[in-house]
Amino acid sequence: MIAPTPDGYACLFTEDFLRLSERSESLLQSPLFRLGGTPLLTLNQEQKDTITVIFQKMIAEQNSTYVFKDELIRNYINLIIHEALKMQPTVNAPEPKNAALRITSVFLDLLERQFPIESTDDRLALRTAQDFAQQLSVHVNHLNSSVKGVTGKPTTAHIAERIVSEARALLHHTNWSIADVAYALGFDYPTHFNNFFKKKTGKIPKEVREEIR
Repeated sequence: MIAPTPDGYACLFTEDFLRLSERSESLLQSPLFRLGGTPLLTLNQEQKDTITVIFQKMIAEQNSTYVFKDELIRNYINLIIHEALKMQPTVNAPEPKNAALRITSVFLDLLERQFPIESTDDRLALRTAQDFAQQLSVHVNHLNSSVKGVTGKPTTAHIAERIVSEARALLHHTNWSIADVAYALGFDYPTHFNNFFKKKTGKIPKEVREEIR
Protein backbone atom coordinates (compact mmCIF):
# COMPACT_ATOMS: atom_id res chain seq x y z
CA MET A 1 0.00 0.00 0.00
CA ILE A 2 1.36 3.37 -0.99
CA ALA A 3 1.11 6.02 1.72
CA PRO A 4 -0.65 9.24 0.71
CA THR A 5 1.56 12.15 -0.19
CA PRO A 6 1.81 14.48 2.82
CA ASP A 7 0.76 18.08 2.40
CA GLY A 8 0.81 21.15 4.56
CA TYR A 9 2.75 24.34 5.16
CA ALA A 10 6.30 25.21 6.15
CA CYS A 11 7.81 28.48 7.28
CA LEU A 12 11.55 29.19 7.29
CA PHE A 13 12.89 32.24 9.08
CA THR A 14 16.08 33.45 10.68
CA GLU A 15 16.52 34.39 14.31
CA ASP A 16 17.20 37.97 13.22
CA PHE A 17 13.88 38.11 11.38
CA LEU A 18 11.95 36.94 14.40
CA ARG A 19 13.94 39.30 16.63
CA LEU A 20 14.05 36.85 19.49
CA SER A 21 16.01 39.29 21.62
CA GLU A 22 12.91 41.48 21.73
CA ARG A 23 10.54 38.67 22.67
CA SER A 24 9.36 37.55 26.09
CA GLU A 25 11.42 35.19 28.20
CA SER A 26 8.63 32.61 28.06
CA LEU A 27 8.99 32.49 24.29
CA LEU A 28 12.78 32.22 24.40
CA GLN A 29 12.59 29.40 26.93
CA SER A 30 9.79 27.55 25.16
CA PRO A 31 10.49 23.94 24.11
CA LEU A 32 10.02 25.02 20.49
CA PHE A 33 13.30 26.95 20.64
CA ARG A 34 15.38 24.73 22.88
CA LEU A 35 17.29 21.54 22.21
CA GLY A 36 15.44 18.59 23.64
CA GLY A 37 12.11 20.39 23.19
CA THR A 38 9.09 19.22 21.22
CA PRO A 39 9.68 19.69 17.48
CA LEU A 40 6.50 17.82 16.44
CA LEU A 41 2.96 18.34 17.70
CA THR A 42 -0.14 16.34 16.76
CA LEU A 43 -3.09 18.54 15.80
CA ASN A 44 -6.77 17.78 16.09
CA GLN A 45 -9.07 19.07 13.36
CA GLU A 46 -9.90 22.31 15.17
CA GLN A 47 -6.23 23.07 15.79
CA LYS A 48 -5.39 22.19 12.20
CA ASP A 49 -8.02 24.61 10.91
CA THR A 50 -6.72 27.39 13.17
CA ILE A 51 -3.08 26.95 12.13
CA THR A 52 -4.02 26.60 8.46
CA VAL A 53 -5.77 29.96 8.48
CA ILE A 54 -2.71 31.62 10.00
CA PHE A 55 -0.40 30.10 7.39
CA GLN A 56 -2.72 31.19 4.60
CA LYS A 57 -2.69 34.74 5.95
CA MET A 58 1.13 34.71 6.02
CA ILE A 59 1.26 33.56 2.41
CA ALA A 60 -1.20 36.27 1.39
CA GLU A 61 0.87 38.94 3.13
CA GLN A 62 4.11 37.64 1.61
CA ASN A 63 2.59 38.13 -1.84
CA SER A 64 1.17 41.55 -1.01
CA THR A 65 2.70 45.01 -1.43
CA TYR A 66 1.87 46.09 2.11
CA VAL A 67 4.76 48.18 3.44
CA PHE A 68 4.78 46.60 6.89
CA LYS A 69 4.12 43.02 5.80
CA ASP A 70 7.29 41.71 7.52
CA GLU A 71 6.04 42.95 10.86
CA LEU A 72 2.65 41.37 10.24
CA ILE A 73 4.23 38.04 9.22
CA ARG A 74 6.40 38.19 12.33
CA ASN A 75 3.26 38.51 14.43
CA TYR A 76 1.66 35.56 12.65
CA ILE A 77 4.73 33.42 13.39
CA ASN A 78 4.52 34.34 17.06
CA LEU A 79 0.84 33.51 17.03
CA ILE A 80 1.64 30.02 15.72
CA ILE A 81 4.29 29.62 18.42
CA HIS A 82 1.80 30.52 21.14
CA GLU A 83 -0.82 28.20 19.66
CA ALA A 84 1.75 25.40 19.80
CA LEU A 85 2.59 26.21 23.43
CA LYS A 86 -1.08 26.00 24.35
CA MET A 87 -1.39 22.57 22.72
CA GLN A 88 1.15 20.96 25.02
CA PRO A 89 1.43 22.94 28.25
CA THR A 90 3.08 19.95 29.93
CA VAL A 91 6.25 20.50 27.92
CA ASN A 92 6.86 23.69 29.91
CA ALA A 93 8.34 21.55 32.65
CA PRO A 94 10.59 22.91 35.40
CA GLU A 95 14.32 23.01 34.82
CA PRO A 96 15.95 19.60 35.40
CA LYS A 97 16.89 19.07 39.03
CA ASN A 98 19.93 17.07 38.06
CA ALA A 99 22.90 19.45 37.84
CA ALA A 100 24.69 17.44 35.17
CA LEU A 101 21.58 17.32 32.98
CA ARG A 102 21.03 21.03 33.43
CA ILE A 103 24.57 22.08 32.54
CA THR A 104 24.57 19.72 29.54
CA SER A 105 21.33 21.20 28.28
CA VAL A 106 22.72 24.73 28.59
CA PHE A 107 25.96 23.71 26.87
CA LEU A 108 24.13 22.15 23.90
CA ASP A 109 21.85 25.14 23.62
CA LEU A 110 24.80 27.54 23.68
CA LEU A 111 26.62 25.45 21.07
CA GLU A 112 23.64 25.43 18.71
CA ARG A 113 22.98 29.15 19.06
CA GLN A 114 26.26 29.89 17.31
CA PHE A 115 24.84 28.49 14.07
CA PRO A 116 24.13 28.94 11.25
CA ILE A 117 27.02 31.18 10.25
CA GLU A 118 25.62 33.55 7.66
CA SER A 119 28.58 35.86 7.06
CA THR A 120 32.34 35.62 6.99
CA ASP A 121 32.26 38.32 9.66
CA ASP A 122 30.30 36.02 12.03
CA ARG A 123 33.34 34.18 13.30
CA LEU A 124 32.78 31.27 15.66
CA ALA A 125 33.53 32.52 19.16
CA LEU A 126 33.31 29.33 21.23
CA ARG A 127 35.38 26.44 19.84
CA THR A 128 36.84 24.59 22.80
CA ALA A 129 35.56 23.02 25.97
CA GLN A 130 37.45 25.70 27.90
CA ASP A 131 35.66 28.43 25.92
CA PHE A 132 32.27 26.99 26.89
CA ALA A 133 33.30 26.42 30.50
CA GLN A 134 34.31 30.06 30.86
CA GLN A 135 31.07 31.20 29.25
CA LEU A 136 29.08 29.01 31.64
CA SER A 137 31.21 29.96 34.66
CA VAL A 138 32.07 26.36 35.53
CA HIS A 139 35.32 24.42 35.68
CA VAL A 140 36.11 22.68 32.40
CA ASN A 141 36.45 19.31 34.18
CA HIS A 142 32.95 19.69 35.60
CA LEU A 143 31.57 20.54 32.16
CA ASN A 144 33.32 17.59 30.56
CA SER A 145 32.19 15.07 33.16
CA SER A 146 28.60 16.37 33.02
CA VAL A 147 28.35 16.24 29.23
CA LYS A 148 30.03 12.83 28.99
CA GLY A 149 27.82 11.42 31.76
CA VAL A 150 24.57 12.62 30.16
CA THR A 151 25.28 12.10 26.45
CA GLY A 152 27.95 9.43 26.44
CA LYS A 153 30.19 11.68 24.33
CA PRO A 154 32.85 14.17 25.43
CA THR A 155 32.34 17.89 25.07
CA THR A 156 34.96 18.08 22.34
CA ALA A 157 33.09 15.49 20.26
CA HIS A 158 29.90 17.54 20.31
CA ILE A 159 31.80 20.69 19.32
CA ALA A 160 33.72 18.94 16.54
CA GLU A 161 30.61 17.27 15.10
CA ARG A 162 28.75 20.57 14.96
CA ILE A 163 31.69 22.38 13.35
CA VAL A 164 32.00 19.63 10.72
CA SER A 165 28.27 19.82 10.03
CA GLU A 166 28.44 23.58 9.55
CA ALA A 167 31.58 23.25 7.43
CA ARG A 168 29.75 20.87 5.08
CA ALA A 169 26.84 23.29 4.82
CA LEU A 170 29.11 26.22 4.02
CA LEU A 171 31.10 24.23 1.47
CA HIS A 172 27.93 23.05 -0.26
CA HIS A 173 25.77 26.15 -0.10
CA THR A 174 28.11 29.15 -0.31
CA ASN A 175 30.73 30.34 -2.75
CA TRP A 176 33.09 31.32 0.06
CA SER A 177 36.70 30.35 -0.42
CA ILE A 178 37.96 27.54 1.78
CA ALA A 179 40.08 30.11 3.59
CA ASP A 180 36.93 32.14 4.36
CA VAL A 181 35.13 29.03 5.60
CA ALA A 182 38.10 28.19 7.80
CA TYR A 183 38.21 31.71 9.26
CA ALA A 184 34.45 31.79 9.91
CA LEU A 185 34.72 28.50 11.81
CA GLY A 186 37.44 29.91 14.05
CA PHE A 187 40.56 28.48 12.41
CA ASP A 188 43.46 30.90 12.09
CA TYR A 189 44.96 29.08 9.13
CA PRO A 190 43.33 27.09 6.28
CA THR A 191 45.83 24.28 6.82
CA HIS A 192 44.55 23.81 10.39
CA PHE A 193 41.01 23.59 9.04
CA ASN A 194 42.06 21.12 6.32
CA ASN A 195 43.79 18.87 8.85
CA PHE A 196 40.85 19.02 11.27
CA PHE A 197 38.27 18.31 8.56
CA LYS A 198 40.22 15.41 7.07
CA LYS A 199 40.74 13.86 10.49
CA LYS A 200 36.99 13.96 11.18
CA THR A 201 35.64 13.05 7.73
CA GLY A 202 38.45 11.37 5.83
CA LYS A 203 38.25 14.04 3.12
CA ILE A 204 39.70 17.48 2.61
CA PRO A 205 37.28 20.43 2.24
CA LYS A 206 38.04 20.76 -1.48
CA GLU A 207 36.80 17.20 -2.09
CA VAL A 208 33.53 17.88 -0.29
CA ARG A 209 32.96 21.07 -2.28
CA GLU A 210 33.54 19.22 -5.54
CA GLU A 211 30.88 16.67 -4.65
CA ILE A 212 28.12 19.08 -5.70
CA ARG A 213 29.68 20.05 -9.02
